[in-house]
Amino acid sequence: MPIETPSSSHASAPPSRRLALKTFASLASVAAIGSLGLSGCSREAGGPAVVKKTGDKVAFKYPNNPSFDLIYLADELGYFEGTNTRPEYVGKIAAPQIIPLVGTGEIDFGSRMVPLVISAIASGADLKVVAAGGKTLQEAPHMKYFVRKDSGIRNPKDLEGKTIGFNSFGACAEFVTKKYLRQHGVDVAKINFVVVPDEQAEQTLVTGNTDLAIIHAPFSGRADNAEPLVRLWSDYDLDGGLGGMAPYSAHGQFIRQHPEAVRDVVAALAKAGNWVNANTEEARKLVAKRINMDLKNVDRYAYVDDLVVTEPPIQYYIDILQSEGKLAAGKVAVKDVYTNEFNPFAQRQAAKS
Repeated sequence: MPIETPSSSHASAPPSRRLALKTFASLASVAAIGSLGLSGCSREAGGPAVVKKTGDKVAFKYPNNPSFDLIYLADELGYFEGTNTRPEYVGKIAAPQIIPLVGTGEIDFGSRMVPLVISAIASGADLKVVAAGGKTLQEAPHMKYFVRKDSGIRNPKDLEGKTIGFNSFGACAEFVTKKYLRQHGVDVAKINFVVVPDEQAEQTLVTGNTDLAIIHAPFSGRADNAEPLVRLWSDYDLDGGLGGMAPYSAHGQFIRQHPEAVRDVVAALAKAGNWVNANTEEARKLVAKRINMDLKNVDRYAYVDDLVVTEPPIQYYIDILQSEGKLAAGKVAVKDVYTNEFNPFAQRQAAKS
């Protein structure tokens, strides 16, 4: 399985905060576009999925990102063996581009947070959540919040007038954070929110280009061990973990044309998620090898049991999107967002009940 190394940290602070942040945004966009150009996709941009086959194997297109991801672990653990389905890695894709590309069929599966999926469906994109993913535990948060020790930032009101870096707009980091800050009387209009990839967020904070960094696993572990930084909160502190489900979505046409392949993928994901929950240290070692990071800096992940999707995390984000004015009431219902049809564990649970 190919191993990608995340971008190295910058050796010195950029000449200005504005220039540095524009550079990070540009790099993320170039990475997304460049990776698709190099991947040899056999479909036109925005067109329907064209599935390649190797022998009798259905190949599904998937990003090859430096991350803690069940597709890579399922592949490493051999959970696609004995099936007719295999991942076809198409190169690195910037996080903000994943759901839009699933929605158009440029890639067949992707893992990003629920609000992005809801917004995509509301705009007419053809995709659906087919498996639950990561979950937030107190000991295994989905994301962590860091500041510099000398920043003077210790409570929510201290963030007014400051800059927060997170990996994309429209996802958990934006909406969970804004909800929490408003609950504590913060005027979020006085905060500057900027996009910084997770693997660069720690260094961007250390060099003073952001004042608070929201970082997801596995890279949040490196920030935990960074001497100049201190962790303020995790998403478990903010909402008890309700917003932490990071599901897997599939393109609608792929689902309709290849239901057995979707079952193969969901079954492999569920097995891998259960394996990670039972073997947290071994999973960290595999991820450390994959992203070429010192094991001590690799944060763990926890996954929803059997990856069976439940409705409360989806309704949570529908409510947030409506309160933020991003989604009209009644535009998207919970049932529009997900299906457990392809999850063998869900089917067994239903049969028993």
